[in-house]
Amino acid sequence: MKLCLRLVAAVCLTAWPVWAGSPKYKFVYASPTAIPGEFAGKKIAAFVILPDEGLRKGREETLAEELRQRGLDCYAGYIAVPGLMEKNRAQAREILQKKGYHGAVLMRLLGDEEVARSSISVGVGWYDQPYYSGFMGYWDYGWSSVYSVGYTWKDRVITLETLIYSLDRNQLVWAGRSEATNPKDIRKFVSELVQETSKQLQKAGLINK
Repeated sequence: MKLCLRLVAAVCLTAWPVWAGSPKYKFVYASPTAIPGEFAGKKIAAFVILPDEGLRKGREETLAEELRQRGLDCYAGYIAVPGLMEKNRAQAREILQKKGYHGAVLMRLLGDEEVARSSISVGVGWYDQPYYSGFMGYWDYGWSSVYSVGYTWKDRVITLETLIYSLDRNQLVWAGRSEATNPKDIRKFVSELVQETSKQLQKAGLINK
């Protein structure tokens, strides 16, 4: 019996799937002075705040493409603001305004960590057996044959913040903090995040459904 339980535990642990969850917002903020449809037909820039310029360019292109597919006139941030100028606040804003940008979407990584998870799976019985039909029969059986198999695994949890600014009014329009579990494909991850962001903006009345 003990050998059998060890084998069951080993099979379950090695076969335990790594679950990948779509990004979900844990916190959102919408400015009370936000203007619905403010960016319709206007140029906006998409920035992904990363120290590695190579990684940043690819992710900004992906983000801008996803937003364009949803009807926004969006461009990757590195195109809007040349490298080495993004950290100069006044210069960056001046460049954006001269190029005719009216809004900006910024994404920043807040956390990338492994989180330990655990679960307990209890043995499943055959409910047509005689000892399941009555309370006292099951009581004796249950306590005499109790066992459990413990499952432990680690999830990778990504935390991001997304900010939307009106450059014309120099004002934060919307903000949100999201989490995703075990993202595998960056393009799919960004697509799902943009889709979830769109839902939140619809709820806030900032874009049409």
